[in-house]
Amino acid sequence: MTEYAWTRWPSREALSRAGTSAARRGLARIARLVALGMLLWTTFTDGSLRSWGIAAAAFGVLVCAAAAWAFFRATFHHRLLPSVALLVALLGMGATAYAADLRVPAMVLWCGCAIGALERLPLAAAVPAAGLGLGTYAAATDDAWLNTAITVVGIALAGYVLRLDAEARGSALRLLAQERAARAAEAESAALAERTRIAREIHDVLAHSLSAQLVHLEAARLLIEAGAEREKILERVVAARGMARDGLAETRQALSALRGEMSPLEDFLSELVSASDGADITFSGERRPLPAEASQAVRRVAQEALTNVRKHAPGAKVRIRLEYAEHEVTLDVRDSGGSPGGLAGSGAGYGLLGMRERAELLGGSLQAGPGEEGFVVTLKVPV
Repeated sequence: MTEYAWTRWPSREALSRAGTSAARRGLARIARLVALGMLLWTTFTDGSLRSWGIAAAAFGVLVCAAAAWAFFRATFHHRLLPSVALLVALLGMGATAYAADLRVPAMVLWCGCAIGALERLPLAAAVPAAGLGLGTYAAATDDAWLNTAITVVGIALAGYVLRLDAEARGSALRLLAQERAARAAEAESAALAERTRIAREIHDVLAHSLSAQLVHLEAARLLIEAGAEREKILERVVAARGMARDGLAETRQALSALRGEMSPLEDFLSELVSASDGADITFSGERRPLPAEASQAVRRVAQEALTNVRKHAPGAKVRIRLEYAEHEVTLDVRDSGGSPGGLAGSGAGYGLLGMRERAELLGGSLQAGPGEEGFVVTLKVPV
């Protein structure tokens, strides 16, 4: 047994009634009432007591009850000196009762003090106090030495078993409290992560789309003020309308993804390719559902890559490959190159920089740059 175990108090959870069942608390109350009833009966039915003796005995019972209650409160708050002082006072009251020829109450007090000390005090103080109480009991009893020894050992074991039981209950309560705190922290962390994901989706879908619309509308306003031709003004308005329409469609897709209503990734990519001229897609590896964040990242990068092809290399052939590996999924988008196009074309407009940040948040990577023929975008996301 370590030095700390000798000086350590039982926890407050162990010293309280928390965690005990109603049936157990009821049995404990019944046992205390029976013991108190027997103690009072043996005290006040003693024929040697006279009127003043009965009054003194009643007063002694009240003092013992108050001292026992104070001992329980002092030990609950881990106050060593008051606890030891109250315990010594109770032992002294037992000696007074024995001197007054009240042998049974005295022995009950001594044994009760021994059990209470072993159950509620640090062992460094409990062992001497219990030894004093049980030693006094052994010296005062008239039983045979074997019966006395068995009684003393049984009482000591009962007190220590009660201590172990209380500490086990206290440990269970602390573990339960820690588990509840961990679950609350986990729920808070999950809620924060979900809010972050929603914020990222809103930013990815709306930020660039709305800013681009503002640019086109501001350009249209300036053209109107400058008296430009109707066709140029209409071109800006149509571009802003196209971006608004695409942004609305992407917002609906993002809301569906946040509700967990995303279509299978392969179906989404196939539909995306079928809507783009000159694009084809291949799948390799064992297909399986991906986490929501990983699936959304693949969708966003594929959309952005095809949008960039339409904007910068219209008419180019595009080859998309989605590869499922054991621990990651890879999206590879390659175009054959083409003549530069107008940068004002409508599209999702999330930007490869934002997609790279999204991939890195997931522990993956995104590489984008010139290839053998055109431009290559490669996304790797761990799953």
